[in-house]
Amino acid sequence: MSEQIIDEATAGLEGLTVLGRTVQAPLDHLESFPAPDGCAQVTFETSELASICPVTAQPDLSTLTIDYGPNQRCIESKSLKLHLWSYRDRPIFAEALAVAIADEVARAVDPHWLHVTVRQQARGGIVTTTQASRGTPPTR
Repeated sequence: MSEQIIDEATAGLEGLTVLGRTVQAPLDHLESFPAPDGCAQVTFETSELASICPVTAQPDLSTLTIDYGPNQRCIESKSLKLHLWSYRDRPIFAEALAVAIADEVARAVDPHWLHVTVRQQARGGIVTTTQASRGTPPTR
């Protein structure tokens, strides 16, 4: 690979602090890289989002979907995984969890639009699904 191609591929990556490194702790922020031209939507999904019920201190397990329309930057996925880890010991209701994640994504990449869905596994036979949005995705 030529040096010019490598330089073009790594332009704008100076702020990435966890990619390519061993990290053994949660991350309190999301990192990003320049959005490629033509990238209209990014979706992240995980079934491994953990938090703590602020009343009972019991663990809450949730699935998470983040959909957003990149503006100038995209979320780097390793930093997302490490940031989601930070909720593992955080006492937070599912509704506030969706909003907190949406707020961090909005802060990190200022997307054209954003939609976060948290689906908390059944507690007492009830599944809780919460959503937080910023902007409106384009219609197809």
